[in-house]
This record gives sequence, structure tokens and C-alpha cells, in this order.
Amino acid sequence: MNKAAITLLIVTLILVTVGVVMLFSVSSLQARDKYGDSNYLLKRQLVWMALGGVCCAIMAATPYPKLRAVAKPALIIAGVFLVMVLIPHVGIKVSGARRWLGLGSVLRVQPSEFAKLALIVWLAHYLAKEKRWIDRFGRGFLLPMAVVGGTCLVILAEPDFGTTALMAAVAIAMMFVAGVRLRYLGPTILTGITGFAVLIAHNPVRMRRMLAFTDLEKYKAGPGYQVWQAMLAFGSGGLNGLGLGNSRQKMFYLPEAHTDFIFPIVGEELGLIGVLAVLACFVALVACGIIISLRAPDLFGQYLGFGITTMIGLQTLINIGVVTAWLPTKGLALPFLSYGGSNVMMNLVAIGVLLSIYRHGVVETRTVEREFFEQRELSI
Repeated sequence: MNKAAITLLIVTLILVTVGVVMLFSVSSLQARDKYGDSNYLLKRQLVWMALGGVCCAIMAATPYPKLRAVAKPALIIAGVFLVMVLIPHVGIKVSGARRWLGLGSVLRVQPSEFAKLALIVWLAHYLAKEKRWIDRFGRGFLLPMAVVGGTCLVILAEPDFGTTALMAAVAIAMMFVAGVRLRYLGPTILTGITGFAVLIAHNPVRMRRMLAFTDLEKYKAGPGYQVWQAMLAFGSGGLNGLGLGNSRQKMFYLPEAHTDFIFPIVGEELGLIGVLAVLACFVALVACGIIISLRAPDLFGQYLGFGITTMIGLQTLINIGVVTAWLPTKGLALPFLSYGGSNVMMNLVAIGVLLSIYRHGVVETRTVEREFFEQRELSI
């Protein structure tokens, strides 16, 4: 394995390990009070991580071109699951949103996590297949955008603004890199931003969040409470942190500390040093993903690797931007660290695909080199 693949594997293992340690530190008190077992949430997360690790190994061992055959069926299945989420008594409703399907009495899955990767695989396949016509309005822009838009609209209906925005951004970035004309993408981006603004303006809860974003101190006791408590956590940590397990904000001061707001607890317990170390791991992961994508032997591999890397990098950027008050509040988990089985499993699957792109790329490169030297020896 070259340096990019080794580094990708190492930083992923580091992030998963940090996620396990921080989840135990953050969730033990809440799990004990709510479920009677301080390790309840940790055990569930470990099961998903183990499943994700197995799937990651399988994907890494599977040549990524085989994904092209399942790209369309996977996207259709993801669409069916997304529609099922919206059906009363089928989709599980939590805090006013239907985002989960129940498997058994305790297991929940979030179809939008599967849909993110399925859409990236299908879009990479389509953009590579239609490369000759990528500058045309119909085949190059309208058809893929219709599929992306339809998927995003179903997720928006849950409602899930954060995942919708993430998927739309990743899809547009992939289409731009593939060569879709900016004169088609530009108006689409403006229309999307305008639509989001209108939806926010007509939603009192999200409008209050926007007001809190503009003046956090004024709304710190209301819609800005979570972010304010997150800022207190970062400030309390200082350079070296309060020590692992010594967070005060996790004592029911910071809501959802084990999910979307786990990063402030990292800052509080591990300090600025811990925060920078985690950020360095994410930067290294994105850099390795880009390197592997650039070295892919075909367009499908390049687009697929770019889409996966963009998805993980952008989700990380949004989560950190929210908890540090640089972005309005969005419900997006921090990859590999936040509690959420579907999210961590699909992120590990995505890493497996990146490793597959590397492995297949190496095989293709060695094959070309061998053929070149064989032809050279015959000519001599």
C-alpha cells in the first residue's frame, strides 16, 4: 500500500477510536439515567462499528467497477426506503421529523445515510458513461439533476434540511468536476439557495435558529442555547483540556452532546491540542481521498472517489462550523465520532470504497507497466 492508502486507514482507525472513547465519556451518564445501563449507547455503537468494519473490508476487497452494475438498483432501493420513512406508522417520528425505519423493537436505520452513498455511486457511473455528452443540457444536466432533485426533495420532506443541503452540494460539485456547464449549474444553485431561504422564512423554528446565528448572545437562553453551551465547552477546555471524562457540559447542560455536538466535548476534555489533532486527522483523510481519486485509472473511479471525499469532508466542515457558531444550526453528525449507527457504518463503507479505488488503480497501473515492458522486450 502506498502512503495515501496507509494514511487513510490509520486516520480512520484513529477517528473511530476517538469516537468510541468520547462516546463512552459523553453518554455514560445519560445512558444510565435513561436506560439503566451506562454502556447502553456505547454497545449499540460498537455493534454498528463492527458491522461497518466488516462491510469496509468487503468493499476494499471488491473491485470498485463492479459497483456500476448495482448503481441503479441501489438508488432505487434507497428511494423506496426514503418514501417508506414518510408513511405514518412505518417511519419513526422523533422530534417532529420522520427519518428512521425500525428493524425490530430497538434497532433503527436512517435511509438517508444509505441514499447519500447510493446517489454518489449512481452519479459517478452516469457522469462517466455520458462523458461525451456532458456539456449537453438534456443528458449532461437535466437528467442527472432530476434524479438528484427528486432524491433531495424526498429527504427534505422528512424534514432534513442538513442532509438535503449536503447531498445537493456534493452532487453539484461532482457535476462541475465532470464538466457540466456552469451556466446550467449557476442558476440551479441560486434557485436552491432561494428555495431554502423561503422555507426557513416560513418555518418559525428554523427562523429562530437563524436569528440566534446572527446574535448568539441575545438568544443564548432560547434557540441559541446549544451553540452557546458548546462555546462554553470549548472555552473551558483551554489548551490541555479538563481531562478525559471530566467534562461539565455533558452533565445535561449541552443537549445532544453524544450526537451532533460531540466535538465541543472533545475540546472541553482534550483541549485545543485534542481539537487540532482531530482536525488534522480529517484534513489527512480528505487529502488521501483526493490523492486516491486522482490516481484512479478511469473516470468512474475518479468521480466516485471525489464524491465520497467531498461528502465526508463537507459533512465534517458543516458540523464543526455549526458547533463553533460559524454556521447556522444543522442536524449533521460528525463523521466517525458522533453517535449514530447508520452514519458510522456508511462512512466506513465509503472508506472501503476509497481503498478499493486505490487497490484497483494499483492493479491497473501494474498491468499497463507489465504490458509496456513485454512489448519493449519483443521489439528488441
